[in-house]
Amino acid sequence: MNSTANQSAIDSVILEVPDPAAAAVFYDTAFGLGDRLRVRAAQEATTGFRGFILSLVVSQPNTVDTFLGTAVEAGATTLKQAKKSFWGYGGVVQAPDGAIWKIATSSKKDTGPATREVEDFVLLLGVDNVKATKQFYLDRGLSVAKSFGSKYVEFDAPSASVKLALYGRRAAAKDAGVPPEGTGSHRIAIGSDIGPFADPDGFTWQVATA
Repeated sequence: MNSTANQSAIDSVILEVPDPAAAAVFYDTAFGLGDRLRVRAAQEATTGFRGFILSLVVSQPNTVDTFLGTAVEAGATTLKQAKKSFWGYGGVVQAPDGAIWKIATSSKKDTGPATREVEDFVLLLGVDNVKATKQFYLDRGLSVAKSFGSKYVEFDAPSASVKLALYGRRAAAKDAGVPPEGTGSHRIAIGSDIGPFADPDGFTWQVATA
């Protein structure tokens, strides 16, 4: 693992929720992400789209269905039914605390039994200016893995960590199946050794804790 990958590692995503105990039970049941996803009590008001999507990339469609199924059974609301598209297969749900989750695969066919394995855990930020925010993160030591002009950016990350990606806010909201408007707190923090700071869209990074 090179030094850039070490610097760019997101150790955990911290969701700020009204009821941490209930949220912890939901997420353990729905997704089972361990220490990469943490919760703590919410302190600030928020309305509408919070400007981010949490995405789980898996191997095949039946695994997508498995994760979506356990999420809905545990209390999530379906925002987009799982379906095939030109890029693969996926669906979107909203957790009881309001966080939006997308479960997707690039595969359109099952090649074996469904599993509970997550290939990538991605934090997608819907930002006002993709180019400016991309530069902000480059200045803090991250390196780009994929970039499609001013529309989408994905940064390099070690395989065990959470990946960071940028999307325009309106495009992210459309992908999630919700209106782009929203006010107040994002109700999310990012745990990483490159923190603490706040990015141009107000997403807060903090020093990772064990």
